[in-house]
Amino acid sequence: MSRPSLTLVTLGVRDHARARSFYVTLGFDLLEGSNDSVSFLDVGGTLLALFGRSDLAADAQVADTPTGFSGIALARNVENEAAVDRVLQEAVAAGATLTKSGQKTFWGGYAGYFADPDGHLWEVAYNPYWTMDAEGRVRLAPAGDSSR
Repeated sequence: MSRPSLTLVTLGVRDHARARSFYVTLGFDLLEGSNDSVSFLDVGGTLLALFGRSDLAADAQVADTPTGFSGIALARNVENEAAVDRVLQEAVAAGATLTKSGQKTFWGGYAGYFADPDGHLWEVAYNPYWTMDAEGRVRLAPAGDSSR
């Protein structure tokens, strides 16, 4: 079994531009890959993403309600599509509920979701556009910085 990790925390937000401005104002660095729909921020080795709340709920195939969706999905990025399916199966075996089986994504990767016993969402994803280090950490260069 591979070592568990937390690679990305996604906050579902009602107003992406407002949320992005807030976090950048607080001093978080906006990272490569950010656009009008999603922002990636550096939080010391783990990434924080800001994404539309209703879009995030739809992606995980859950209702956008206070009792069905908290507006947050934790993410674990893995090395390939088979690893996505394996980690989802391990989570279910440990007591999680599968909310979305592993499948091709609109952004070109492969991902699925599970809810832990308390209902907290986890996305397990393979992103072919990102590089992971030997420790399983995702590394993105600061937005606009082509020297890294």
